[in-house]
Amino acid sequence: MMSKSYGYDDFEHPRNLKIHYVQIEGLALMRIIKHCHEEGDGTIEVAQGALLGMVVDNALEITNCFAFPKNYDDDEEYQLDMMRNLKLVNVDHYHVGWYQSSEIGSFLSLSLLESQFHYQTSIEESVVLIYDNAKTDRGFLSLKAYRMTPQAIELYKQGEFTTEAIKTHKVGYENLLVEIPLRIRNSTLTNILLSDLGVLIPPQEGHKFLDLGTANVVENQLRSLMDCVDDLNQETMKFNRHQQAVARQMQEKNKYLQKVTAENAVRAAKGEPPLPEEDLNKLFKPLPTPPRLLPMTLAGKVEAYSKNLTEFSMQSLAKLYLMEALHTKKT
Repeated sequence: MMSKSYGYDDFEHPRNLKIHYVQIEGLALMRIIKHCHEEGDGTIEVAQGALLGMVVDNALEITNCFAFPKNYDDDEEYQLDMMRNLKLVNVDHYHVGWYQSSEIGSFLSLSLLESQFHYQTSIEESVVLIYDNAKTDRGFLSLKAYRMTPQAIELYKQGEFTTEAIKTHKVGYENLLVEIPLRIRNSTLTNILLSDLGVLIPPQEGHKFLDLGTANVVENQLRSLMDCVDDLNQETMKFNRHQQAVARQMQEKNKYLQKVTAENAVRAAKGEPPLPEEDLNKLFKPLPTPPRLLPMTLAGKVEAYSKNLTEFSMQSLAKLYLMEALHTKKT
């Protein structure tokens, strides 16, 4: 599902493009977490929604959000109605981006890049928040803010994702998106409530984060990594076949030119006029170059899976060494 952005043509909005960090209200964050766990946890579908707020100095403040409906005839009209209704009740209604759920950091995709491109071209300070369900379930809140880099924006505007275009714009999977620092803000009353809840929650509730059973998590991440590597290998094979086809075409073109040159030499010796010149592009049509954006995103996913496996393994080893020390002390 591709999210559509509504910017300055729909609502008046102050502009400030120098975003140094993103600040999100705790209540808006809780709404994002609730929506992502209800719709995106353990399923193929991703949960998506709109971010509302405003730009204050060099900060993008996110104060509210709402989910994109899955079963609705007109998603665009729904978003506009939501923002109009929020404006009527004096709630921040300016569209400043969108959010999406992900699993094990595998958020980089063609649909995400296209959606963020449309957002940043209409609302230049917009961001996308990525919430990772799997990491949060293991006890580590994972919420990151991203924006497309200027090089990636120019590449998308050009609309060609060939090898030459990617080299010209100096774009790789590592600089398609740039991470923006994220801060979580709570009111004083919310902090007091959290302190009280921390006292009321029994200590046993935190034991699940010390679980030493890591086989399922590592197995799932390795399976995802293997699938991604297989897809990347398929794309590499397609590109290699394209290069081989281009090489064969060049050989045929050179043979044709040599044949024409030899025949013209014979005709010149006989005093006959040379053969009429023909358009080589009509005889040998240029082969379309397969787009390189998909392999680039797959390479980014491979790196993300590898980093997650490294981080998770380090955390698991720390737990094992801790338990080993406790066991040795008891015995």
